[in-house]
Amino acid sequence: MSVFTHVTVGTNDLNKARAFYDNVLSTLGLKRIADLDENGSIWGVDAPSFFVLKPANGQPASVGNGVTVSFEAPNRAAIDAFHAAALAAGCPDEGAPGTRDWAPHAYAAYTRDLDGNKLAVYCFKAA
Repeated sequence: MSVFTHVTVGTNDLNKARAFYDNVLSTLGLKRIADLDENGSIWGVDAPSFFVLKPANGQPASVGNGVTVSFEAPNRAAIDAFHAAALAAGCPDEGAPGTRDWAPHAYAAYTRDLDGNKLAVYCFKAA
């Protein structure tokens, strides 16, 4: 059983967010599976799992302090590709690809999206 049905982040520029997530999530095998008119988009594999939406209350999207959305990668190369794609899009390096000592075989990278939402990508497979 999965813990979550989906995760949502907000955006202030849907077109830029769509292009960014189409690019970086493709490195993990995810694709955009639906557009919600001009309100947002959904990415996933077999089911919707990641949403990017304009806030329903009409206020500007803002970043949650201490919030990180972490994606699962199929392998370490996908993490390297995700991180490189994010940096190429002008996003900051919030943690270069590499091992993490808190879990066996943990390999991860961190960045932020174009709206400032913190993103991570993890793989727990040995090399």
